[in-house]
Amino acid sequence: MHRVIAAVLAVTSCASIAQAQTATSPPSANPSIFTLDRARTVAGGTSPSIDAASADVRAATAARTVAGLRPNPEIQVQSENVAGSGQYRGVRSAETTASLALPIELGGKRSARIAVADSRSDRARIDAAIALADLNLRISQTYIEAAAAERRVDIARQQAEIAGNAFRAARVRVTAGAGAPIDQQRADVLRINAEVGLERAVREAEVTRGNLARLIGQPIEGSLDLAWFDRVEGYGPALPVSPEGTLALAAARADVNTANAQVRLARSQRVPDITISAGARRLAQTNDTAAVVGIAIPFPLFNSGAAAVSQARAERDRADANRRVAVIEAEQSIASAQAQLANAGATARSAGGPGLAAAMEAARIARVGYAQGKFSQLDLLEAERTLAETRAAFTDALAAYHDAEARLERLTAPAPETGS
Repeated sequence: MHRVIAAVLAVTSCASIAQAQTATSPPSANPSIFTLDRARTVAGGTSPSIDAASADVRAATAARTVAGLRPNPEIQVQSENVAGSGQYRGVRSAETTASLALPIELGGKRSARIAVADSRSDRARIDAAIALADLNLRISQTYIEAAAAERRVDIARQQAEIAGNAFRAARVRVTAGAGAPIDQQRADVLRINAEVGLERAVREAEVTRGNLARLIGQPIEGSLDLAWFDRVEGYGPALPVSPEGTLALAAARADVNTANAQVRLARSQRVPDITISAGARRLAQTNDTAAVVGIAIPFPLFNSGAAAVSQARAERDRADANRRVAVIEAEQSIASAQAQLANAGATARSAGGPGLAAAMEAARIARVGYAQGKFSQLDLLEAERTLAETRAAFTDALAAYHDAEARLERLTAPAPETGS
């Protein structure tokens, strides 16, 4: 019975939606309307996820600077023939050497490190764009839930009003002897249920609005953009969308670039570095000095670097396989989102167009006929129930349509420009 009353009260709301859809002025022109774009803008400046992504970009930039630095030289001081016995007692026979040692990297290690750091910087920028796209999707879905909840409040309020009118009409008929007392009791139950339903819808709208406010980090001033929520765009089959240039593929390719750079770095590590030193030695007995030069070359006896190269190549193969998987998943997700968007749009246009108009007309005829004693109360309730279900289906289809639209936007979000 509660669903019956819900249908009746939906009529006025549907009419107001039709007027909103045909309005010539854009809803965003009203400063009192809190739009989805405004919610995204506000959240972008306060979201912790955006701050974390920005910190990752700064860290990657600093890592790029570190990768380009050369090894530090060393100052070495060594004293021989001291604190011994006999003629070597004390420092009388000391030989002190002071030298400067300079490591020299070979095999292109520095440029390989820079390549790895550059690829990781690109990945960090893509991750920042992904974080923003994910935040926009979450805000969109929360905004859609809040807008749908407010629309359901409108429906519930109209249902409560119609249920009250139906109860008064039933009471008049019973008082006049034109109806059975059970009709008044049934109408009273439906009126009470409609009032409870209104209270529940109001609470749900407050919760969803509060969730949106917590997500964007500030209270919401003004009403939500219900005219946008009621609008369905696009007709005909959707054109296929290529995943090329999307965030998902850009991230997968950045991982491949990083893996390739890691292979190059591993290969460069197989070339031993040398350390050149030059200094002076002072002989305490004669107070003479002599030049000292040296060169140190590691001997790769136990670790030749071949295992590290094999590891880097395996990780590169894994990154390339993940890239191919990302292409397939992106194509499937985009196609699925397009189909869901088209289906929800068709359902919304049907439920909010001819289907809703027919349900409204049937409910109107049933009300007039019941008031004139031509229809029974059960006929009226059935017409109102049909209208309520149509109105609820319209709201659900609108929510599903905008949700699919937001998910498709996230899937096709373009990747930022990178250095690779």
